[in-house]
Amino acid sequence: MKDKIWLSSPHMGTEELKNVQEAFATNWVAPVGPFINQFERDLSDYTQVKHTAVVQSGTAAIHLALRLLDVAKDDIVLCQSFTFIGSSNPITYQQAQPVFIDSEPETWNMCPEALETAIKHFIKRGKKPKAILVVHLYGMPAKMKEIGVISERYEIPIIEDAAEALGSSIEGQACGSFGAFGILSFNGNKIITTSGGGALQSNDESAIAKARFLATQAKDNAPHYEHSTLGYNYRMSNIAAAIGVGQLQVLDDRVAARRANYKFYEDLFKNVDGVQFLEEPQGYISNRWLSCVLLEQSENKKLSPEDFRLHLEQDNIESRPLWKPMHMQPLYKGAAYFGGTIAEQLFQKGICLPSGSNLTSQDKERIQKSIQSFLNS
Repeated sequence: MKDKIWLSSPHMGTEELKNVQEAFATNWVAPVGPFINQFERDLSDYTQVKHTAVVQSGTAAIHLALRLLDVAKDDIVLCQSFTFIGSSNPITYQQAQPVFIDSEPETWNMCPEALETAIKHFIKRGKKPKAILVVHLYGMPAKMKEIGVISERYEIPIIEDAAEALGSSIEGQACGSFGAFGILSFNGNKIITTSGGGALQSNDESAIAKARFLATQAKDNAPHYEHSTLGYNYRMSNIAAAIGVGQLQVLDDRVAARRANYKFYEDLFKNVDGVQFLEEPQGYISNRWLSCVLLEQSENKKLSPEDFRLHLEQDNIESRPLWKPMHMQPLYKGAAYFGGTIAEQLFQKGICLPSGSNLTSQDKERIQKSIQSFLNS
């Protein structure tokens, strides 16, 4: 059996192990320490968002953002439907009501028209939504200019889930810096990783200070353990942050490698009818966290996404369908949804291809041979 080619595996540099060894040598192995402080500073420098709190996951960061916006039981949060469930579950943690919004075809992210329709619907019924949760999926920035205008018009704050989009930008402005709060993830499959981790970013210093308080079990300032509000065990460890400091140093190289992967697939499929790529709108830069294609069987009967996935699997090459929209998930059966069928069509037609920044030339040769054998079968 040939070695497995993963969809998106961790890719370590040279500094991470040195940093971890330093953390051990100095005995900073707790959820406090110098690497946490450095990682937070470095992330703020990179994204140009003033304040950062690193935590255990992107999901934890979203949960904290909702707490900071006072989202509570029965409040409405407008959430992109086409996303990973980690975006929407924190809404349910707060016993709030997720309302799902369809995508638009240009970026595959939240449709501004459907968003505004939903806002008008609920305001008319005396139930103004509490927050907008938009996602930059697969590294492609959402239409933040249009969504930002809507946010300001109705005075509804934006939580910007940039978990998949560190290194992506719109006209030079980093994803995660457009909303009231930005969310990052350093899960094992992300463009950089701390093995597991995330970050909450904001230009509001007091909000991030409160996030750190909530993330450390909301321990009051007292010599004993005093707690007057509900908190969480969400802080990142100094060891994980040590890995993150090293990973961030190679982020630009990782973005370049993933963008090269996208070009590899684009060239590979350029003469194949029925294959569509997610192209960058003018002024947009995607980190191309995952390279994704849509397969149109109406144009080419060979292009069954599931047959394609299984063919790659037989060659020990990992791929996967695009995200199944949240409004189609059993967990959220009956949740309100606004929009058309764009998200559903993307799920039905799309597939994610191996996109790791550590793909070798031999890996790409195997992938190319497997894809060509599928197309020629």
